[in-house]
Amino acid sequence: MPELPEVETTLRGVSPYVIGKRVREVIVRDKRLRWPVPDAIHELEGCRIDSGSRRAKYMLFGTEKGTLLIHLGMSGNLRVLSPDVPFKKHDHLAITLETGRQLRLHDPRRFGAALWIEGNPLLHPLLKDLGPEPLGSEFSASHLHAACKGKTAAIKLVIMDAHVVVGVGNIYASEALFMAGIDPRKPAGKVTKPKLEKLVKAIREVLAASINMGGTTLRDFVNESGEPGYFAQTLRVYDREGEPCRVCGAKIKRIVLGQRSTFFCPKCQR
Repeated sequence: MPELPEVETTLRGVSPYVIGKRVREVIVRDKRLRWPVPDAIHELEGCRIDSGSRRAKYMLFGTEKGTLLIHLGMSGNLRVLSPDVPFKKHDHLAITLETGRQLRLHDPRRFGAALWIEGNPLLHPLLKDLGPEPLGSEFSASHLHAACKGKTAAIKLVIMDAHVVVGVGNIYASEALFMAGIDPRKPAGKVTKPKLEKLVKAIREVLAASINMGGTTLRDFVNESGEPGYFAQTLRVYDREGEPCRVCGAKIKRIVLGQRSTFFCPKCQR
């Protein structure tokens, strides 16, 4: 499932090909995504795409008339291709630009989205109640401490709550908690502020590093291979059950929290 760094990498990969370009045609091949693709999406035709930004895992492409919102869901990807490249079965949306290139949304599981928003996109129901961006100034130890106060839920579940902070998916939550030395099962309200300071720093570090690593794959967004070339990750604990901890040598454990696999080192994380 594309996480925040993959979405940011995708945005950076396609932006040079779409920003500042006018839309010649919008082709909706299948409306049946997570929410039906609205007919209003054809308002894009004739518009110049003036901006590209990200809010959580949503990509926002702004025009003078409105904003195209794209979400990659669980299996989606964006490609900038020649219109001559044959459509694949799950290429649900194609946006032909004045340059002759096409931006295509490919989504086999159809949990993604392509919506048209008029007015301020940040006031849309999908965006207005989201927490701060993890790499922004609003995400701090004080913010996280206030969000955790009195909570008995596991700290991992709290940092994965998009109302607390956006974009900390399962992989990055496990990795950040390891870096901060925090047991993912620990009740959020019992994590000390100094530990939360370490956690905020770790979240920033792991996401920023992943985004930077993604920069080496940007060329993959302009070919027809059909698979996103997301960066290869050097994982410390995630998906390493039974393997030795890279710090202390203890065996990495796997448990289930919130119906998601969680990996941690029982010695390094207290």
